[in-house]
Amino acid sequence: MDTTAARRSILARIRAAQGRDAAPAPHEREAVADYLARHPQGPRPPLEGDLVAHFVEQAKKMATTVDEVAQLADVPAAAARYLASLKLPTQAVAWKSLESPESFDWTGAGLSVEFRKPEDRDLVGLTGCFCATAETGTLVLLSGPHTWASGALLPETHIAVVSASRIVAGHEDAFALMRAERGELPRAVNFVSGPSRTGDIEQTIILGAHGPYRVHVIVVHGA
Repeated sequence: MDTTAARRSILARIRAAQGRDAAPAPHEREAVADYLARHPQGPRPPLEGDLVAHFVEQAKKMATTVDEVAQLADVPAAAARYLASLKLPTQAVAWKSLESPESFDWTGAGLSVEFRKPEDRDLVGLTGCFCATAETGTLVLLSGPHTWASGALLPETHIAVVSASRIVAGHEDAFALMRAERGELPRAVNFVSGPSRTGDIEQTIILGAHGPYRVHVIVVHGA
């Protein structure tokens, strides 16, 4: 049983113990939607100006490196430049959503990319993202059949492709976009703010403690 099915099974047992049907009735879903629509948001700091510029600024503060390109076709060359600048491997694994040869010529850029879940030996992972938040320079990744969460967590280097049009102001806007486009959350939602880090040992920040040592974002303005 996968995580989503297990979660539904647990909730169904709770509902059964309360004398309710296993699945929410239409009127229950409508009540939740009405509550969310009427529920006022809490106070938020103002965010003015260009969201893309603000995202880039905040991402860099979190030790994320950033490149900006005009269109999707420029992404493979940008990824190759980044890897070459750090003398990193040119072999990578990627989300299936990045496989389209009409949009991404990985081979032409000198990269060897396999579209599968990463394994221990894979050092570079390429992903897209559902959206990104300008307030904190954060990537929002939703798991799915072709957007596996491990693609951004297991490889030492994570390269994310971010459409400029999908950069929203804050986390509240990201969740609102999920509700509007997906209806319900997937089995995993990951908010990525820079490389993995810990300060547990003598309060010394160590990168790559529980995930990638590096996070590189390629912002695509024409997407």
